[in-house]
Amino acid sequence: MSSTATDGSLGPRVRALREAMDLSLRDLAERSGVSAPMLSQVERGETSPTLQVAKRIATGLELRLSQLLRLDEDGAVSVVRAGERRKGPGAVEGHSYEILTPPLPGQRAELSRHTLAPGAVTGGPGDPPMHEPGSRETALVERGTVLLFCDGQRYELLDGDCVTFDADLNHHFENPGPEKAVLLAVLSAGLRRS
Repeated sequence: MSSTATDGSLGPRVRALREAMDLSLRDLAERSGVSAPMLSQVERGETSPTLQVAKRIATGLELRLSQLLRLDEDGAVSVVRAGERRKGPGAVEGHSYEILTPPLPGQRAELSRHTLAPGAVTGGPGDPPMHEPGSRETALVERGTVLLFCDGQRYELLDGDCVTFDADLNHHFENPGPEKAVLLAVLSAGLRRS
């Protein structure tokens, strides 16, 4: 086995991940212990880092080496079959959800499907924590009526309505109707780390 990481897509991937974390070359150099000039050469594809250097870069990006090198992935397309959806931590007072996107490293958005029983509310114990600063959420009501309470305001959403909001604000959804409600939510990660 070679002692260098020679994947031609590594440089652009390092740059994209660094920029997604809102890090300068100097910031990543401090976090990884790899010099800024070396990081710049790697990002531009002028040099292939040794596996040791790649491991330090991965650590600076809060990834495992296998994630940085995409050894955990099967290719550019990932399909999550209906039976493979990851469940949220169980139904909590009438709210259950499934994560429809695969758990890929560096992924900046997540799609989930939420089911709310009549009278149920999101944001209870066992639900996902408040989102990181800069996060945005887009929700589409697939079935039923849903109320969104966001930053002290109330929004009524009907079948087919779609809303986008700053997900780092205090918010929750409620089902005021007599039937269960279903909504799809896309959460885009924040531009900066909390």
